[in-house]
Formats: sequence, structure tokens, C-alpha cells
Amino acid sequence: MRFFAVATDYDNTLASNGRVGDAAWAALDRLRASGRQAILVSGRELDDLLNICPRLDVFSRVVAENGGVLYDPSSGERRPLAPAPPPRFAEELRKRGLRDFSVSETLVAMMRPNEQTALAAIRDLGLELQIVFNGDAVMIVAPGVSKASGLQAALNDLALSPFNVVAIGDAENDHALLAACGFPVAVANALPALKEHAVWVTRQAAGAGVAELVDALVADDLRSHASPAMRNQVTLGQRRDAPDEAPLGFPAHGTMALLVGESGCGKSTATAGLLERLTAAGCQLCIIDPEGDYGGDDSIIAVGDAHTAPPLDEVLQLLRRPSVPVVAANLLRVPLDERPGFCAALLLHIQQLRLQTGRPHWLVFEEAHHLFPADWAGVAQTIPEALETALAITVSPDQVSPAFLRQVNTVLAMGRDARAALAQFAAAVGRPAPTSAALPSKPGEALLWRVDDEAQPPCVVLLEPGNEHRRRHRRKYAEGMLIPERSFYFRGPQGALNLRAHNLILFLEIAEGVDPATWQFHLERGDYSRWFENEIGDAELAQEARQIERDRHLSPAESLDLIRAAVQARYTQPENPSLPAILASSTQTGQAAGE
Repeated sequence: MRFFAVATDYDNTLASNGRVGDAAWAALDRLRASGRQAILVSGRELDDLLNICPRLDVFSRVVAENGGVLYDPSSGERRPLAPAPPPRFAEELRKRGLRDFSVSETLVAMMRPNEQTALAAIRDLGLELQIVFNGDAVMIVAPGVSKASGLQAALNDLALSPFNVVAIGDAENDHALLAACGFPVAVANALPALKEHAVWVTRQAAGAGVAELVDALVADDLRSHASPAMRNQVTLGQRRDAPDEAPLGFPAHGTMALLVGESGCGKSTATAGLLERLTAAGCQLCIIDPEGDYGGDDSIIAVGDAHTAPPLDEVLQLLRRPSVPVVAANLLRVPLDERPGFCAALLLHIQQLRLQTGRPHWLVFEEAHHLFPADWAGVAQTIPEALETALAITVSPDQVSPAFLRQVNTVLAMGRDARAALAQFAAAVGRPAPTSAALPSKPGEALLWRVDDEAQPPCVVLLEPGNEHRRRHRRKYAEGMLIPERSFYFRGPQGALNLRAHNLILFLEIAEGVDPATWQFHLERGDYSRWFENEIGDAELAQEARQIERDRHLSPAESLDLIRAAVQARYTQPENPSLPAILASSTQTGQAAGE
């Protein structure tokens, strides 16, 4: 279930002529019976609502005065969310002959066309106030106060996310309300301008329209009313063969995406862009991170590290807070053969949390073959029947359990083996392999297959990068712990050594200590550039190392100095504060030894 609450305006939406009809009350009762909550968001004063609305107890929270006051019907607690109007403002209105206005806890209310008098008073007094219209009603409130800000305060109380809320309204002051929610709806009698910003406009007006919304919500969680408009879509990128068309995307809810490709194909950059856009859409993410890729970013709270396995309770405690956008469970300390079981245990708790709150909105499975390995006998019993919304990243579908792959409805295959990856996926799930004349030809392109859409063959998409260029793997590759098969091994010409470097710091430290023959052996074989490109995924570093490897005039010490400098130039960024000191220390040690 995606939608856990309905936020409704009062006048001319839920109510007509100030009164809520029996059919609308019955609809709200059906809403509550479905396990969802109702939130009233009105421009009226709270005392006014208490007088005219006999069943405020139906609502989990009431936002009054256009976002200025929050009321809890179950306890009777009322809380101002905005400052009181300046007394001199009301005095100035009276001096200017205005009598027909009211002053409440957080706003001044009047009718058109008295806003001209109010505007002149605000200007002449030098006040910072804003004027909000609601049909013929005019409200003057503090800057930043709106139905959206009031609703957010209510959702904070209820531990809900705006992504899981449907909003419905009719007038000018409902623009902010609809913009703040995951699914905006306008009643049939709404202003044309508001209808333009709604995903759905009901056939019925006012309370009957609210009842229409409730019935559609209870019936199928609004799936039949979902719009292909980009409001409900996460942008993927542009079709390579149709650069002038609108960008392609996938639904922000209900997408099970698989991103596949070998190292160096741009998979990490594509993932970073997707996650950035998901968080921008208001989604909360839980990343299950076997290799410690995440955690050097201020927007991500990482639980666990190379020394400590992530406690399940700590991960879940963070996810219960809708204000936490991204939680990453770092499994570096969890042994490889225990990671599927750890993931299964975490999923059990996450699915329960999703039933209660709808969060986390997206599960992200990095190195999915570690978490759902193809040869794991218990996977079919541990994967939930419907993960519903997730992104899995792996090198190849044939390494991932078919029980997991059968839930995937969107495949993004990158790199030179993209067509083979789609064929492997199809074989794993028992589908005919799709045909595609085009293939990705450069990093950042992907072969997109919408698995359930038989009418659309796979197409090549130029994936949209993030707004900020980020090298997500830098900290991991510099200081983290690569798995054994992705580490570098100094073995020497006779294979007498077996020195494992599981990150770049250790690579440089070991390189300092090996004999010149061992260093030169790997240099001449091109092992350094191959590791940088295939396992580190840094094509620029690989190219620079390749040029050094090809220069036969360099001594082992000179080539080592050049490769060390190339690594330091790329992996001594501010996000890795410990790296420069470590590298400087190792360099100084080497110099001292030479002296």
C-alpha cells in the first residue's frame, strides 16, 4: 500500500455551505476502516471549525488557519505553528476605516476587495506578511505559513511522509497543499488553475468528490488513476533515437528495477543519479550495502562499518523517522556467506514497517548477487511475495536468484554485454529473450526493457546523471575493503608472493615494500591499469597508468612514483580526510628509508 492518509480541505471540498453531508462522513468512516487516516487542512479558524463541524474526531489531526494552528482531536491539544499577527497591523486597518475583519491566533481574515487596504497597510508599516486568497476570502499570515507547512507539522506528529498522502482541494490556497503531497486531486468544482496541477480531477463536486476519491483509494490504492505524467515518474533519461521527445521514466511506486553491467560501464554514476532523483521526489531509501559504498555523503546515514555489523534495531529506528532520507546498512563486517541471511532478517522487519507507514519507499540492493545469490537454497522462503518497489544492482542476472528476478518489471542493462544480460534475465524468469537492434555504445547508456510491456521492445536510453558530480566509490576504494576477487594481488614473476591489496592505500603501501622485480612484472603485464579500470572503475586513472606501463624507459622506482602521484591526485579529496595523512606518512617513510 502506498497511500496511508487523505488530507482534505474543508469549504467547498469536504463541506458545502459549511456543512459536511452524511455521504461524505460515511466515506471518511470507510477510509478509516481501510487502515488509513484523514487529516483536515482548512483556512478556517479552529474555534470556528469546532463550532460547525460535529465530528472532528474522525480526523487524526486538524490543520487550521491555513497552516497556522495544529489540533489533535484525540487529546484536545492545540499548537500554534505561526506567530500572532502584529497588533499594530490590526490597529492600522481600523485607522484606515476597515471594520469587517477578524484577528485569530495566527492570521487576519477579511473578504475581497479589502485586501487592497491590507496591502497598503503592510507596505506603509514595513511589515513582512503575505496575503493568501481562498475564493472571496482573504487571509494575511506570516511568510512561509501555508497549508503545506501545517500539513508537514501534522505528518511529523503521525510519523508519515508526504509521499504517502493524497491531498484534495478546490481553491487558490490549496495549491501549496496539493504540491506537498504524493498524489494531488481536485474536486470537480475546483478552480481551473488548481485542476491543472492535479493528477486526477473527480467527476463529482465537493463532498461527493471526496467520497469518490475515498472509494477509488480503498479499491486499489489509486492504481487505476495513476498518471503517466512526470509528476509520478522518476526520470531515467532520453531515448537515444528520439532526443527531442520527453524523457523516459518509471513510476515512483511499484517499480522493481534491475540495473546490470560490468565494472567501468557507468553503473555507479547511473545509480547515483537515480538515487538523487528519488530523494528529490520525497522518497525515503534504505540501501543494503555489502561493500561499504555509501557513507561518505552528508545526506546518507550509514549504520555499520568495516569493524561493526549494522544493528537491525538501529537501522529500523532511523527508518521510522520520515525526516531521514537515506539509511545505508553497511555489511562490510558481515561475512560473505552470512549476508543473505542478514538481508532476509532485515527485510522481515522492513516489510512490517512498510505495512505500518509505507516506508522506506525504496529498497536499494547493492551487489544484489551477495544478498540473493542464485545458488542460495533458502531464498524463495525469505524473499517477501511482493517487494513492490526496489532497485537492485548487480554485475550479471545469472548470479541472482530467479525467485528475486521474477519480481523485476524494469531492466537496465549497461555495457558491451547488455544484450546477453537481457537474455540471461529472460532465461532466469522463463520469458522469451527480447530482440533489440541497438546496443549501448558508451558509458552512461543503458538498454531499457519494460518486462511487462510486450508492445515496447528494449530501447537505448542515455541515463540522466545527477545534478552534482559525485564519485561515490572514492572512499571505499581508498580506505574500504574490496572483496577478495576484486582485490589486487602482488604475486611476482615466480608466483612466490600472495600480497592482497583490498584498497588503494594498501596497494600503495605494499607497492612501496615489494622488490623491483615484482613491481616491474605486474607493470609490464598491464596489471595495474587493468585493475584500476575493471575493479576500481576509474577509466581516467587506468588510462594514465597504461601510459606509464608502456614507457619502457622508466625505472621501477620512477614508474611507482608516477602511479602513486596519479592515485593521490584522484583520491585525496576533502571527503577522504584521513587519506592524505596516510599517503603522506607512507611517502615520508619511503623517503626516509631512501636517505
